[in-house]
Amino acid sequence: MSKNRVSPSPMKNKLQELADLFDLHFRDFSLLERAMTHSSYANEHNTVSNERLEFIGDAVLDLAVGRYLYDHLPDDEGILTKKRAQDVCEGSLHEYALQFQLGKYLLLGKGEEKNQGREKPAVLADAFEAFLGAIFLDKGFDEVYKVLDKVVFPNMQATLNEDDNDYKSKLQEQIQADKRSLRYDIVSETGPAHAKEFVARVFMDEDLMMGEGVGKTKKEAEQNAAKAALEIKANIDRREE
Repeated sequence: MSKNRVSPSPMKNKLQELADLFDLHFRDFSLLERAMTHSSYANEHNTVSNERLEFIGDAVLDLAVGRYLYDHLPDDEGILTKKRAQDVCEGSLHEYALQFQLGKYLLLGKGEEKNQGREKPAVLADAFEAFLGAIFLDKGFDEVYKVLDKVVFPNMQATLNEDDNDYKSKLQEQIQADKRSLRYDIVSETGPAHAKEFVARVFMDEDLMMGEGVGKTKKEAEQNAAKAALEIKANIDRREE
């Protein structure tokens, strides 16, 4: 071995680990580095952040999720649009990112690091979109599907055939008239990283528990908690009639 050979940097090794998780083979590795570069780090080091890649990734995800729903559901445009919005919202993107610990690969500025930026839903959601954008620019849609098939579509499939799985919105609508507030807490998280089980509870006015739900993701557990609350509320309303 040549004495002048330079070893890969620790960050490059870490990013290669991320690529290997999905069997990705970047032609331009700098795209992956940029995707993991938060604006706070970019500002401190006079480099380029992941914001432009986030813009591309957002469009890529919208199209891919739309195609998946089109292929798997016979519903009309309104229903498909509503379901897509649920699957690409910040909360869903945050869940996708958590599944493979995307936060540990981020380049953050000192202030953002101190403020637990690696755990912030908005930071992780943006980074997930930037990750997809980098993959798309480097090798196109086929390579992006390596991530979607493992992380996004299984989550969608879990609630795909429910008539309307947005129980949180339904519950919110029902209590809004009384000017009450809702809060969701994750009270339990068990199982290995690839097979987590979450337990969520929904509370009204801070301390009145309305329902509990279990799910493979936090989002699914919260939806199931809202569903349980709606069922309990419906039973109470029937008894009072």
